[in-house]
Amino acid sequence: MPGRRVWEIGGLVAGAVLIVFGAVAIYMGVDGRNTVRDSLTEEQIYFGSTEDPAVAQYAEEWAAEPGESQGDQVKTGEQARAFANIMRYHTINAEWNPEHLTYAQMGRFLAASDPSDPAGTSDEEAALTDDDGRPVSNSFRNQWVTQTALSNALNMSYMAEQLSLFGIVVGVALLLTGVGLVILALAVFGRGRMEEAY
Repeated sequence: MPGRRVWEIGGLVAGAVLIVFGAVAIYMGVDGRNTVRDSLTEEQIYFGSTEDPAVAQYAEEWAAEPGESQGDQVKTGEQARAFANIMRYHTINAEWNPEHLTYAQMGRFLAASDPSDPAGTSDEEAALTDDDGRPVSNSFRNQWVTQTALSNALNMSYMAEQLSLFGIVVGVALLLTGVGLVILALAVFGRGRMEEAY
């Protein structure tokens, strides 16, 4: 019966396409995960000891043993996210930041009335000026910019590794669905042809 043959071929083709897509998704997921881990390893980032409260809070399992100067190297997305949390903790709890101000709470310039205040000012008239009369940028705010940029890069590593894992899971699902579709096409429509032959 020609209709049955078309369904069998269609099922086999669809199954083969899903198998190929699944294999490609798995490959891309594994490659993405390896790229993230290789890139993190190249940066040579190490955890400190649990004497640092930020390390104790976010990365105790990777911290340095007593008497050692450095802990585990940051090599995974999860470790990268923990290190980003440590950096934020250090910045928001720094000695120069007693009010725990964030970037958005700091002015663009140092205040002329108190240059040691990280809150600063965004009013050019109230800003501390340099020898040329230009407002001096808020160095405390600039530290937040640096911390945010580095933390975002580390958090992107975590997200990229999670997306890679998701790609691998989707690839396995596509692969299994394709194999199932091929088996189903052969079992249902192929069996009919065998029965017709006898």
